[in-house]
Amino acid sequence: MRKKILIIEDDPDILELLRIVFRDSGYDVIFSPVELDTGYIQVLHPDLILLDVRLKDSSRSGAQICSDLKSNPDTEMTPVILCSAEYDLPEIASRCHADMYLAKPYNIVSLLSQVNKYLS
Repeated sequence: MRKKILIIEDDPDILELLRIVFRDSGYDVIFSPVELDTGYIQVLHPDLILLDVRLKDSSRSGAQICSDLKSNPDTEMTPVILCSAEYDLPEIASRCHADMYLAKPYNIVSLLSQVNKYLS
């Protein structure tokens, strides 16, 4: 069975790039340009979540979404990778209990390597 990645990212260019990279790598990919309710994420049951910290037009940041996911027994084990250009990304990732983080702009090969590591 193919692994499912949920990508929550508000930049359409990044979404398109990630769509190509992950689909060509054999993953099922679900995209959202805005925040999703934790309950809905639970229903989607992704194997990994790639999450932007800053989401335009959203009431919660990616860090808040990550905290909610990690405090929910049904989603706490789902790996979350935070992506952002925030200077304090390591601290943000630590506070919200993200499994890892990648600073933007990130190297696609490194991103794919990390995703493969979590999903193998």
